[in-house]
Amino acid sequence: MSISLIFYAYWNIYYLPLIAGSIFINFAIGTKLSKAQSHETSEHSYAQQQKRAKTLLAIGITANLLLLGYFKYTDFLIENINWVFSTDYAQPHILLPLAISFFTFTQIVYLVDSYRRETAEYNLLNYSLFVTFFPHLIAGPIVHHRQIMPQFSSRWTLLPRYTNILKGLFIFAIGLFKKVVIADSFAVWATAGFDSSQSLGFFDAWATSLSYTFQLYFDFSGYCDMAIGASLLFNIWLPINFNSPYKALNIQDFWRRWHITLSNFLRDYLYIPLGGNRSGEARTYFNLFATFVLGGLWHGATWMFVIWGAMHGAALVTHRLWTRLRYQMPAALGWLLTFMFVNASWVFFRAKTMDDAVRVFSGMVDYRSAAAQTASIQTSDLAWSGRLFDSALSIVPASLIGTLPIYLCIFAAFIIIAQKNSIEMLNGKMHLMKLTYGAVTFAIAMCVMFSATSSVFLYFNF
Repeated sequence: MSISLIFYAYWNIYYLPLIAGSIFINFAIGTKLSKAQSHETSEHSYAQQQKRAKTLLAIGITANLLLLGYFKYTDFLIENINWVFSTDYAQPHILLPLAISFFTFTQIVYLVDSYRRETAEYNLLNYSLFVTFFPHLIAGPIVHHRQIMPQFSSRWTLLPRYTNILKGLFIFAIGLFKKVVIADSFAVWATAGFDSSQSLGFFDAWATSLSYTFQLYFDFSGYCDMAIGASLLFNIWLPINFNSPYKALNIQDFWRRWHITLSNFLRDYLYIPLGGNRSGEARTYFNLFATFVLGGLWHGATWMFVIWGAMHGAALVTHRLWTRLRYQMPAALGWLLTFMFVNASWVFFRAKTMDDAVRVFSGMVDYRSAAAQTASIQTSDLAWSGRLFDSALSIVPASLIGTLPIYLCIFAAFIIIAQKNSIEMLNGKMHLMKLTYGAVTFAIAMCVMFSATSSVFLYFNF
C-alpha cells in the first residue's frame, strides 16, 4: 500500500491527504453499514436498522459525489451560470486530483455492497490497498471488493508464481507497444487535425477522425493490458475491462466490450436505480438516455462530453426499438454502422469546442475536395516523392497523396483489431516463455525508438 501511495503522491503530493481521508471515511462508513443490519432483532427494530442504514448510505454516497463534484464540476457550473445569467463570477480553475473519478466510484461500489451485507470483514490496510493498488488506481478498472480484497487476504498471493510473472510480462509488453508505438503515432495526426484552426478537406478530415478513433482504442486497450500485466506480477487478477469493442456488431455489444467495468457501474448503480426496464418502454428509453448523458458528463465537465453521451444514449434507444421490430441485419452491415457511428461520436469526445467538431464533420462530408488537384501536404515534403509519387498520382486523387501514409497505418490498424486480442492470446495455447521474451524484447526496442512522441494515457484526464 505504501508504494501505491508513493506512486500517487509522485504526481502531486498535496492531494495525498485527499485520497487518504477519503479511504478512511469510506472504510468507517462501510464497516458500520455492514454491521448496521441484524436479522436477530424484532421486526420493528430491524425496520429501524434498515432506515438508519439507508440514511448512512445516502450520506456516504452524497459525500463522495460532493467531493467529486467540487473538484470536477465547479468551474463548469460557474461558467454556465455566467453564460445563462450574464454574471461574471470568477472561476477558481481547480486542478483535478489524479484518478478522483475512479477511486470515488470504487468506494461508492464498496458502500453499496456493504449496505447489502455483501462485504466480509477486512482491515483498513487491505481496504486501503484495494483502493490504491497502483495498476488500477489511475484509470480503472472500477473493481468490486469481492474481486480483489480476497486476493490480498490470501497467503497464497505472497508466493511467487512464475507462470503469472511470465503472463504479466507478456501482456504488459503488448500494452506498452499499443500505447507508445501505435496510439502515440496516431495521436500526432489526430492532434494536427483537431487542434488546427485550418479547414480540412475530405481525406484530411477522415484521417483526423479515424486517427483519433484508433488512438483512443490502442491507448485505452494498452492501459488495460498494462494494468492486468502489472497486477499479475503480484499474483493479482484484475477484471477484464476491454474486449475488442471495434468488433461489436451493434451499439449494445460495443458497450459490453468498451470500459466494461464503467458500463457495469452505470447499469447497476444508475440505470437500475432509475427504474431500468421495469416501468414500461417509455421510461426504459428515458432511463437509457439519462444514464448515458450522465456517463458522458462523468468523462469531463464540458458540453462536448454531454453531447457524446447523448449520442450514445440515443443510439441505444434506437437499437432497442430496432430489436423490437425483430428484423435481422447482416453482420457486416451491423459492424459498419456501429463502427461509423462510434467514429463520428468520438469527434465530439475529442473536440475542444463545437467549432472544432463542426470543422471536422464539414471536411468529412466535403466530397468536392476529394477530387482536388492539390494535396494538403506539399509533395516536396514527402520523402518518397518522385517516380513513386508520379505513379501514385495516376491512380489515386492528388488530395489523398499527402495523407496516404496515414491511411496505410489506418488500414494496418483495421487488420490488427480483427485479430485475437491480448487476453485471448494469453488464454490460448502457446509457448509462454519464448513468447514473453520475444514480446518484451520487441516492445522495449520499439518503445525506445518511439519514445520521443510518447504522451500520457488519455483516461488519466477523467
